[in-house]
Amino acid sequence: MDILIVAYFIYRLIKAFAGTKIMSLIQGVVFFILLKFVAEWIGFTTITYLMNQVITYGVIAGVVIFAPEIRSGLEKFGRSTQVFLQTQQVSDEEKLVEALVKSVAYMSPRKIGALIAIERTQTLQEYISTGIPLNADISSQLLINIFIPNTPLHDGAVIIRGNKIVTACSYLPLSESMAISKNFGTRHRAAIGLSENSDALTIVVSEETGGISITSKGEFLHDLTKENFEAILRTQLITEVEEENWYHKIWRKKQ
Repeated sequence: MDILIVAYFIYRLIKAFAGTKIMSLIQGVVFFILLKFVAEWIGFTTITYLMNQVITYGVIAGVVIFAPEIRSGLEKFGRSTQVFLQTQQVSDEEKLVEALVKSVAYMSPRKIGALIAIERTQTLQEYISTGIPLNADISSQLLINIFIPNTPLHDGAVIIRGNKIVTACSYLPLSESMAISKNFGTRHRAAIGLSENSDALTIVVSEETGGISITSKGEFLHDLTKENFEAILRTQLITEVEEENWYHKIWRKKQ
């Protein structure tokens, strides 16, 4: 059983950092460790010494350089391990989806423009730093109030990390793609631009038509119905259901 638990935690750590720059660092460290063992086996003492230095200082430098990615990955790992302690509580992902669905359902028919970016495995700190810090718990009421026209925070993007609205009025990179229709405005170009530079999921509500759009990893889905919008959010954001069920089955058998 202990081997199974250790394997599970290693799997969770790998999944938490998958798709981030930190994985490149880990792969590099593993490569140099293998190279060191080969050099030791052959008897190359100078190369062995150099590899020891590269591994030691490379890891330290990597931790400093990739601190935001490490923090984001550890936060994701921490949220995923809540299955051991909070099996009966509504998950953070469920709360996030519920708040997004309710707020968009309110804003769309009223043509209240909105731009919401959800940080995933790759950090959005570069764009968070351009906005106004909020660090507020996610709720549909707060999202709606932020985007009400002519309020101080309605311009720019809201960025969500975990279950926190970390910033409002953030600037996102505009896509320069010529394939984007002229029917789509600045919010849509910003959402597509962010999806071209990160794995964030971004939601747009058009203030001209009330149309609902989602971008993720370069893909752009627009004119979504409320039902399709919620289904996509659940597919993209709620990833732990099958794994939790797997663990629960084992735990119940042990009991």
